[in-house]
Amino acid sequence: MSTTTATETGSKPSIRSTTFVAQRSEEVQERKELPEDKFFWTYTEEPHRTRRQAVIKAHREVLQLCGPEPLTIPLVVFVVCLQTCLAYALRNTPIISWTFFLTAYVVGATANQNLFLAIHEISHNLAFKDAWKNRFFAIFANLPIGVPYSAGFRQYHLTHHKSLGVDGVDTDLPTALEAVFLDSILGKAFFCTFQLLFYAIRPMMVYKIPFNYVHYCNIAAQIVFDIIILRTMGGRALMYLLLSSLLAGSLHPCAAHFISEHYVFAKSSVKGGKMPKDVPVPETFSYYGPLNVLTYNVGYHNEHHDFPAIPWTRLPKLHQIAKEFYEPLPCHKSWPLVLWQFIMDKEVGMWCRVKRAEGGRKVGQWSEAEVQN
Repeated sequence: MSTTTATETGSKPSIRSTTFVAQRSEEVQERKELPEDKFFWTYTEEPHRTRRQAVIKAHREVLQLCGPEPLTIPLVVFVVCLQTCLAYALRNTPIISWTFFLTAYVVGATANQNLFLAIHEISHNLAFKDAWKNRFFAIFANLPIGVPYSAGFRQYHLTHHKSLGVDGVDTDLPTALEAVFLDSILGKAFFCTFQLLFYAIRPMMVYKIPFNYVHYCNIAAQIVFDIIILRTMGGRALMYLLLSSLLAGSLHPCAAHFISEHYVFAKSSVKGGKMPKDVPVPETFSYYGPLNVLTYNVGYHNEHHDFPAIPWTRLPKLHQIAKEFYEPLPCHKSWPLVLWQFIMDKEVGMWCRVKRAEGGRKVGQWSEAEVQN
């Protein structure tokens, strides 16, 4: 695999091919990484802060796009009600049946993926103006997912933003152990099939966040909801919700966003087969296809990382205003194609993530005040 190098001083990288690999610095080598370590190590600052400043300088009006989107509230209520009604409708349907499985895959997984990404929006305080309302609305959105996770997700996700690619801090990064055992066609297929479990377990293995009352409320509300479902609708209804969540993070078209956002692809990520000049080594990739309609425009991922305070409805407007910054960037054309290439392409795999040795910070790790802000 040919590479693109970035110097330790952070100077502009030179392009050698359609694959982007940041040069591993001597400092990273001194960290005694595994001999098999093939991650793309960089010594440069993550690109989003720099581009955000450039976009604001060129188009200061983009700051007017920041702020909550009230439309998120009724959409979340609708999807929560939809999933609850479907669980009731399937309460007497055999679990091992095409009706049960196809409903869970086609409707349930799409709906729960929608709720995952609603929680993602709410974690950035983009549903209500008041932070505490967002915390508890995220708990409500969490209910059909079946497992409490919204409170912990917020801290880990905001850390991902503030510490993009930082080894041992950004829990979106696969560990070297995962890469060693799963960097094969079968391994990558297993990862894509059960990636939701990896994203649920990996953060706890990297570092633990302190619990506060929001976490306990999240757990308590989920237990009460699950018990109500069990007693009023039965085990099949609860199984429908849990299966919907599992399939939402499996081999599902919408689940491809987990892979497309930050894994470095060799060819399909690049327009015209090569990187444009004067574009830094990419760590984030956008997708502008139709599935954004179902997923709160999470495909606008460069835009989201540049301006996490801009809600999903206004990300296309940001792209339009600052198109000279976003149109040259490599992007994905198809989420299903992302899953296929990730599994089948030998040049794309678990090692294809950009890492940096230090920087960033852990949100909520030090004080209760930080958790609430």
